[in-house]
Amino acid sequence: MRQVDQVIAQRLASGVPLVGSVSHYIITAGGKRLRPALLLLCCGALGFHGDQRFNMAAVVEFIHTATLLHDDVVDDSALRRGNATANAKFGNPASVLVGDFLYSRAFQMMVDTQSMRIMQILADATNVIAEGEVMQLMNMHNAELDEAGYLQVIRSKTAKLFEASARVGAVLASAAPEVESTCAEYGQALGTAFQVIDDVLDYAGDAAIMGKSLGDDLREGKATLPLIAAMQRGTHSEREIIRKAIETGDLTMLEQVISIVKTSGALDVSRKAAQQEAMRAIAAARRLPAGPHTDCLVQLASQLLERNH
Repeated sequence: MRQVDQVIAQRLASGVPLVGSVSHYIITAGGKRLRPALLLLCCGALGFHGDQRFNMAAVVEFIHTATLLHDDVVDDSALRRGNATANAKFGNPASVLVGDFLYSRAFQMMVDTQSMRIMQILADATNVIAEGEVMQLMNMHNAELDEAGYLQVIRSKTAKLFEASARVGAVLASAAPEVESTCAEYGQALGTAFQVIDDVLDYAGDAAIMGKSLGDDLREGKATLPLIAAMQRGTHSEREIIRKAIETGDLTMLEQVISIVKTSGALDVSRKAAQQEAMRAIAAARRLPAGPHTDCLVQLASQLLERNH
């Protein structure tokens, strides 16, 4: 990961000072680096130790960072990882344009692999992520969204880059198609579990630990799994409270909504859904060659359910 960070620092270089300032600000803001780690672990599990894995790990982090820059503008977010968002610090125009720079730099770096397969995987993933963002935008303040619609959004918006990161690791290792598919399944399941837990923490987490405000999803009108499950399990009056909160984004209702989400058992339903995805990831990891990297993939999926930020 230190070598990945070195590549990131080198490739953030730009003759335009603002590009460097915004890029360094968000890249060094304390992200988990899960997607690069996933790519490196899949490479290690399959025996690939070439330097190109560091380049590709930096690429997936650049793509992820570009989505964060654009997301925070769309969501009008002011806080991420305990710090002011880039758009709050530098303004929306700079955030959007530097996000574009990171996308284009990532595609420049993909060419270094001379692999059309890797370029296809990452180009397709970037396109699906963009579609997922638009789907989420269309579903804002939609209290009718069901679990299937919710999963479609998060598998496009969040899980797709996890899936692509794992798949690229397998392609770098020249793995057989069925092994590549196993890595992709692991990544998709891990990414889905990650996002479900993220949505649980928006109603059950500690704002100081998470580094962002509780209730951000509600303010943005996002019908996430805890709210969908609470509407399914709550009384008629509780359903109407949640419906109104989603449709209006009224944060004065946040305490009521959190109370309903907790008492209805919606958090347990959501955690169980995340656990099922984590178990699917673990089952996929155990089909990979045995070794310390595969053990780490299993451990990563197991510990994901315990995270608090």
